[in-house]
Amino acid sequence: MDSMNPTMEEFEALLNESYETHDVVEGSVVKGIITAIEKDLAVIDVGLKVEGRVPLKEFGAKAKDGTLNVGDEVEVFIERIENSNGEAMLSREKARREESWIRLEKQFEDGEKVEGIIFNQVKGGFTVDLDGAVAFLPRSQVDIRPIRDVTPLMNQPQPFQILKMDRRRGNIVVSRRTILEESRAEQRSEIVQNLEEGQVVEGVVKNVTDYGAFVDLGGIDGLLHVTDMAWRRVNHPSEILQIGQTIKVQIIRVNQETHRISLGMKQLESDPWESIESKYPVEARITGRVTNITDYGAFVEIEPGIEGLIHVSEMSWTKKNIHPGKIVSTSQEVDVVVLEVDPSKRRISLGLKQTLDNPWTAFAADNPAGTHVEGEVKNKTEFGLFIGLEGDVDGMVHLSDLDWNRSGEEAIEEYNKGDKVSAVILDVDIDKERISLGIKQLSGDPVGDAAESGTLRKGAVVTCEVTEVKDNGLEVKLVESEAQSFIKRADLSRDRDEQRPERFSVGQTVDARITQFDKKTRRIGLSIKALEIAEEKEAVAQFGSTDSGASLGDILGAALKEKGEE
Repeated sequence: MDSMNPTMEEFEALLNESYETHDVVEGSVVKGIITAIEKDLAVIDVGLKVEGRVPLKEFGAKAKDGTLNVGDEVEVFIERIENSNGEAMLSREKARREESWIRLEKQFEDGEKVEGIIFNQVKGGFTVDLDGAVAFLPRSQVDIRPIRDVTPLMNQPQPFQILKMDRRRGNIVVSRRTILEESRAEQRSEIVQNLEEGQVVEGVVKNVTDYGAFVDLGGIDGLLHVTDMAWRRVNHPSEILQIGQTIKVQIIRVNQETHRISLGMKQLESDPWESIESKYPVEARITGRVTNITDYGAFVEIEPGIEGLIHVSEMSWTKKNIHPGKIVSTSQEVDVVVLEVDPSKRRISLGLKQTLDNPWTAFAADNPAGTHVEGEVKNKTEFGLFIGLEGDVDGMVHLSDLDWNRSGEEAIEEYNKGDKVSAVILDVDIDKERISLGIKQLSGDPVGDAAESGTLRKGAVVTCEVTEVKDNGLEVKLVESEAQSFIKRADLSRDRDEQRPERFSVGQTVDARITQFDKKTRRIGLSIKALEIAEEKEAVAQFGSTDSGASLGDILGAALKEKGEE
């Protein structure tokens, strides 16, 4: 049969077939026969008493390329069986939409991909033709990364994933990004499975950050951390790499679950820390370059990939509590001495001061104990004075070495920062970098000398000069040794009526007996009362006891008379 020119009998047979096979109801999709094509309309018979007309543009491409002909069977949507003009109201577009919705709902339920064409740009995204149904493609769902120009993607059939459908509102939301991510995930999984730790591969640097670089290994990215770029210190990855550069890297770690890949460049070179102990033995003197300065020291590169640390305590013999940046500067060439090498911790301890003469050793050689020195008071502390000495070293006078007779707290008040003072070297400890000085040792020790000679001993009688009269006793100074002491009120006399401090005056000399003496603490206990009792006992022993008939007064009188005659 010639479909272009059907006979009257054939046309009647098609109509009868259409009437028999279709149940015509408003709001349904039915099959109809094109009975005529007028200018921009197609006349369609769907088995009703009346025919309907449908604009040719609703047939899409078929209307444009001339493949739509009289006698063709088409599906249309019946909006109304008969309108006011006596015609059936038909719609090919709504029929296509109904067909598409039914098909799309099933694909959405099954999680299947759908094919569509991006045909227009709207606010916030694009519209997609899903074979009759119009869907919305949000801008964020176009691609994995934001793209500026979507023109190359428009009017091209491509797969989409339906994210949401609402038939009542006629809304469909689709995503192209989901399809790309799924495809990329499959590709990444395949690539990751083919990668092994230790494998050497080529890649292209995609991005450079402060902490490393991302390298494209052909569909999947790996991270090359800054610490794995070179054995030497790298301050920033841009020192070594540029975006677009092709590099060789070694796979260090592969996580099959997260698809994270760690890469390394330095692993392709030999480790400079191997046999480091034999290369840099302790006490070896070497030259290096300062690469970094911190509060606790300076890092020195002694060869590419090998850095050592000069701790702040090893930078200067004499400069203490000073920032390393005031002694060395970045990029400076310095001579250092190897102090310690620890290959397991990849640490080398270096010394800068060891390349210079030790001023403490030189000072000790020139100034043995007993040497008199002069210096300026650098600092006053709660435990003594710090004195600046020749050779840029400091010595310390402890509070206990300031004065023989006064407390250190009292004696230190006489000194001020900047004062020139003389002292005696008591001890030099080179290892601890400590010099002990004494000021009181400049003059002889009268108390010590008196103790050695026996003048100061428990029971001895001494002459004292009153230096201060107090309510509770007398402050006195021993005439021979100039030692300071105190006589309590109760020790001023055997007679209670005479135990009054006010009967004494400053400058008056009195005799007293030493009741206590501690060489170490230099504390001396004195008592006039003890002396009177001792003298009484001595008189009784010499002139007889009170049992002889003589009175105690007679005995004491005789004793005093004899003493006066002497």
